[in-house]
Amino acid sequence: MKLIRNLLVLASLVLLVAGAWLYFYSTTPLQARTTTEDVSLKAGSSLRSVGQQLVQQGVLQEPWSFEVLVRLFGKAGDIKAGNYQIAAGTTPYQLLVTLTNGNTTQASITFIEGWTFQQMRAALNAHESVRHMTMAYTDQQILAEVGATEGLFFPDTYYFNPQSSDKDILKRAYTTMQQKLATAWAGREAGLPYASPYHALIMASIIEKETGRAVERPQIAGVFLNRLRLGMRLQTDPTVIYGVGERFDGNLRKKDLLLDTPYNTYTRAGLPPTPIAMPGLGAIEAALHPMKTRALYFVGKGDGSHVFSSTLAEHNRAVVQYQLRPNRAR
Repeated sequence: MKLIRNLLVLASLVLLVAGAWLYFYSTTPLQARTTTEDVSLKAGSSLRSVGQQLVQQGVLQEPWSFEVLVRLFGKAGDIKAGNYQIAAGTTPYQLLVTLTNGNTTQASITFIEGWTFQQMRAALNAHESVRHMTMAYTDQQILAEVGATEGLFFPDTYYFNPQSSDKDILKRAYTTMQQKLATAWAGREAGLPYASPYHALIMASIIEKETGRAVERPQIAGVFLNRLRLGMRLQTDPTVIYGVGERFDGNLRKKDLLLDTPYNTYTRAGLPPTPIAMPGLGAIEAALHPMKTRALYFVGKGDGSHVFSSTLAEHNRAVVQYQLRPNRAR
């Protein structure tokens, strides 16, 4: 009985000390500041990463106490990425409120996986916080200024100071893609039939446009690489659509498939000359780590997924079953 009493007393003391620590820490200014501090948190950061970023930027002296505070308030998943202004005298609790409310000082723009450069431009041109310097430029002029081509921009959310130029934002997206692609290329599977990282990016853009299901990307990549190795044409609709350009009205016709453009993979062998869209990291990884498969064909089931076949006869049956139209090899 005495032992139980002692344990209860000890537990009470621990709770009392913990409560006192929590109150003291959460209400004590982080450190003396005479000016406002600009803080930036990266998208997709874990709580551990957030704590480390705050230490690196001089907001916290160590991350553990703030992490404990965040977890005690049940806010571990509520911290939002962006740029913040942390005023002098801010307490850890006030910092927690600021970061979870998302009171950022920066504007942001999101480029979606699978977008074309024209769609990127449209988003930039419509953004009120962007300083528009390239609206009168042609696509080719902008790409030349940035030193890029179609598909060489990484789809992501970019935070920026209001009135940053559209050119600067594009350069950031271009630089990010170069870094992501170089890292992925360095870890690629051996024996792939790509002459350069750029060729892998072209393939990734096709994969990105062919399926929105992450689980299917490596298998789609496997099919296309099988075709390349056998000398078969890729015969993929998204490349044809890209080649048709602004004339495409949403309905792909037989005459489009017969129209010979540099991007028509029904009339031309090998990869198209450039990427056809902005691939995300998932599509890039799929292009560099394809699934081992014997499949040479696939057809949409109508729900966003595909049926894969290793022979034309199997493919024809799948087309009849799921699309009820004459075969068009994919």
